[in-house]
Amino acid sequence: MKPNLIYVFADQLRLSSCGFAGDRKAITPNIDRLAAESMSFSNAVSGHPVCAPYRASLFTGKYTTSTGMVINEIRMNPNHRCFGHVLHDNDYDTAYIGKWHMWANELGNHYEARNSFVPPGEHRLGFDGFWAAYNFHHEYYNMYYHTDTEEKIPMEGYEPDGQTSMAIEQIKEKAAGSKPFAMFLSLGTPHDPWTVDNVPPEYYDKFKDVEFSLPPNYKDHNDPYGDNWAKLGPEGRAKITEWLKVYYAMTANLDWNIGRLMQSVDELGLRDNTIFIFTSDHGELFGAQGRRGKNIFYEEAVRVPFLLRWPGRVAEGAESDVCLNTCDVMPTLLNMLELPVPAEVEGMDLSPFAFGQQGEEPEAAFLQGTGATAAWADGHEWRALRSKQFTYAVYRKDRKELLFDNAADPYQMNNLAEQPDFEPTLRSFRTMLEKKMNEVGDTFESCTWYRDHWTEDRIILRTATLNPVGG
Repeated sequence: MKPNLIYVFADQLRLSSCGFAGDRKAITPNIDRLAAESMSFSNAVSGHPVCAPYRASLFTGKYTTSTGMVINEIRMNPNHRCFGHVLHDNDYDTAYIGKWHMWANELGNHYEARNSFVPPGEHRLGFDGFWAAYNFHHEYYNMYYHTDTEEKIPMEGYEPDGQTSMAIEQIKEKAAGSKPFAMFLSLGTPHDPWTVDNVPPEYYDKFKDVEFSLPPNYKDHNDPYGDNWAKLGPEGRAKITEWLKVYYAMTANLDWNIGRLMQSVDELGLRDNTIFIFTSDHGELFGAQGRRGKNIFYEEAVRVPFLLRWPGRVAEGAESDVCLNTCDVMPTLLNMLELPVPAEVEGMDLSPFAFGQQGEEPEAAFLQGTGATAAWADGHEWRALRSKQFTYAVYRKDRKELLFDNAADPYQMNNLAEQPDFEPTLRSFRTMLEKKMNEVGDTFESCTWYRDHWTEDRIILRTATLNPVGG
């Protein structure tokens, strides 16, 4: 039988807040154990560190400027050949549990069924098996999910616990079947709100007396390129260290649930024939670089854990420094499952590196920021490249360039673009960026250009790789 696939992704968990990555405050023994049993992709990044753009890229294998999912709270065009389609068409039993975030077409009204319920059919992008999901919400107690109707089905207790229990039941059921299965579990934590009432008290208690400090690259003024979601007022700045306590408490609970899931896989005898992935959609900044969070090329936002366990096939405790981008995940995993990769996919197959081999690899991961987090607002757009050593970025607004040596300057506090000695490096990255943008047809448009040319009422009608609806 073909191998099973379990893909677990957290929401806003940055690599630097995991124990295996060196954070001594983190309580992540199960994730750390998974790292010891897995191939860890140490240069894995979120190609567009915002929830909906990440998901669109993950499931299509394409960059944001090809999916059209340029901000949150717009509705995905379903006319792509997606991960779920390939799995379904090759007789995989699929399951999707948790946050979807590619359906709503309103900024607000998240709990209304018209925004929360993704109807069966093409907008589930090939996930035609078990479905227990919602578009998005981030309050985690006594929430709900939908299956195949608008009915809100209560999720009693703490949502990540309930979702993990549901995933375990699905694994048991599918293990008894005759088909290989693929399950995607999208957990909402450790996404804000970081309030004490949004995490189980027993986990908050682990951190209530832990001292957290502001990051070394904290700035007491807002990044002028940040959108309203990035800005911090005096009240927010005063809460950062308390937010971190809740963030780490949520992560500790997440870790407990990962442990439960791993245990169920092992107890059911599925360990050796299951590719188990743990990752995150993006990170968070907590005041670093003068920003509250995500939607930016800085390390705290783009660096994510990516652990791949497949006993007997992938070396345990190994590490690959290949630049793994979000759009590379689909072709990489499909090749590992020996399934066809759609011709339209833009990411690279990096599966040789999972098997400890060498192969063609990108010089750098291409990162995109196409607007404000969830509003049609111009002035925040950027493009970037992250190689194994450097991050190069440029803003659309004024063409300001940034260049950081991440090895020598991990907190990205020294902009080398302003230093004459690094002019050759700067020219090299400019050339590389232009080449990559040309390859995927990225013309560095403003955020509102996509609103005016590709969408109607926040619904994506066309993209660079699709014909307009109706012709």
